[in-house]
Amino acid sequence: MGQDGGIHILGSQMDKGTQAAEGAAGGGGGAQWAARSVTSRRPEAAASVEGWGRPAGAGRPAEALAAGWDPRGAAAHLACRAPTPGGSGGGGTMPFDFRRFDIYRKVPKDLTQPTYTGAIISICCCLFILFLFLSELTGFITTEIVNELYVDDPDKDSGGKIDVSLNISLPNLHCELVGLDIQDEMGRHEVGHIDNSMKIPLNNGVGCRFEGQFSINKVPGNFHVSTHSATAQPQNPDMTHVIHKLSFGDTLQVQNVHGAFNALGGADRLFSNPLASHDYILKIVPTVYEDKSGKQRYSYQYTVANKEYVAYSHTGRIIPAIWFRYDLSPITVKYTERRQPLYRFITTICAIIGGTFTVAGILDSCIFTASEAWKKIQLGKMH
Repeated sequence: MGQDGGIHILGSQMDKGTQAAEGAAGGGGGAQWAARSVTSRRPEAAASVEGWGRPAGAGRPAEALAAGWDPRGAAAHLACRAPTPGGSGGGGTMPFDFRRFDIYRKVPKDLTQPTYTGAIISICCCLFILFLFLSELTGFITTEIVNELYVDDPDKDSGGKIDVSLNISLPNLHCELVGLDIQDEMGRHEVGHIDNSMKIPLNNGVGCRFEGQFSINKVPGNFHVSTHSATAQPQNPDMTHVIHKLSFGDTLQVQNVHGAFNALGGADRLFSNPLASHDYILKIVPTVYEDKSGKQRYSYQYTVANKEYVAYSHTGRIIPAIWFRYDLSPITVKYTERRQPLYRFITTICAIIGGTFTVAGILDSCIFTASEAWKKIQLGKMH
């Protein structure tokens, strides 16, 4: 009876061992099937699984199990060896993420704390940036006029001539007595110039208004209004006058250029000595104006000094005249229209925005830190 019972127990244990071996064999077959499925995609991975952790001489799964080979470890090793999507091979390489280059990392709103002080500083900051932006925009749109000085004759194509425009009224001298004389250091001496000139009677023929366009050489000289060209010299001619215009070169109508292009315009000598001569000493300065398109216009500014005196001829008679004695300056003044470059405008705007936000951030941080420290001090006093 005891022997039969021992044989029965031994048979049961053998049956259980057989079932365990079959289950292990089934598990090994499943692991081997997994290895074969991956092997169809990556032979080297399957080969590594077949050889990983398997004892020498263990060919079949049952033999491998009997030799101590663990199929679960092989499956885990296979999963680690499997390539990831986008990877270049085994080893589980992470895919390239372009967001790594982001240096402005975003902070969730839940991690920020709004304050009344920060709101006030933010509003003031935005208003200040808007004000500076509008100021810079106005300066960018507005045309800037830059002036410079240099030594040169700017209008070399003029043939050494300067155009002159003269408009003068003599209310107490008849038109037949009024004449224009021109002379200079090049030997020019012209009496009674009449080309491009006009005489308009004033005060019922008692007075005269002289308007003339003529040219002078670019050398020191003079031109004068007198009675020298009259056929008969009058007794005691009255040279009281009003100068309406005296300009040289082209007329510049530019709002932002305030030069002395008509320095004698409006000069009134009606209450001076009627028999006195008038000397206007002019220093002519060449002037160039260049607009945004590059077109140049040539004009002349001048400074003036005057004196009044009574002149006698060699016969003792008084022969008054209005003299304009001129000389040219070697210095040329150039006005150039310019607009601020776009890159400078963008740079300025970036500096305004960045600088304002930086200073405002520092100010807000200081105020917040001080307020938090004060709260801690107050809590310490309460405790």
